[in-house]
Amino acid sequence: MSRLDHFIARMVSQRASIDFAVAKTAHLDGPVFELGLGNGRTYDHLRSRVEGRDIFVFERAIASHPDSTPPEGRVILGDVHDTLPAALKRFGPTASLVHADLGGHNPAKNDAFARAISPLVEPLLAPGGLMVASDRMYFDALEDVDLPEGAILDRCFIYRKPG
Repeated sequence: MSRLDHFIARMVSQRASIDFAVAKTAHLDGPVFELGLGNGRTYDHLRSRVEGRDIFVFERAIASHPDSTPPEGRVILGDVHDTLPAALKRFGPTASLVHADLGGHNPAKNDAFARAISPLVEPLLAPGGLMVASDRMYFDALEDVDLPEGAILDRCFIYRKPG
């Protein structure tokens, strides 16, 4: 598979998985967390799909397209190793949906990062909440969810907090 094919598969899977997760969590009131803003494409997509829930973006530094930049007060700046524990103190286990596309081009580094942040993400989810990730995550109590139609195996992962 070419790098272009891999990118397209990831984007198609990401869109299908986000749309699925937004629909499956629409009955929950808690906030949506976007881990990593990048240029803002997935934030913009979430913003167009989510109704009645605040979207908070976790990012080290804002470098997004101006049309895809969250408003002031909806960005949590800093390293996720620090900001996710702080978010748990601030919000408690209330997140209806968490989306993360934090990986780079090094699979070993991505896996190590996923292992490090999984225990920081898991307690943020509300019962019934979903996590959509570009990389396999490592949770103790979250359940794997089958990918929706249109998503490609191993290009996206979905997890659910029981309850």
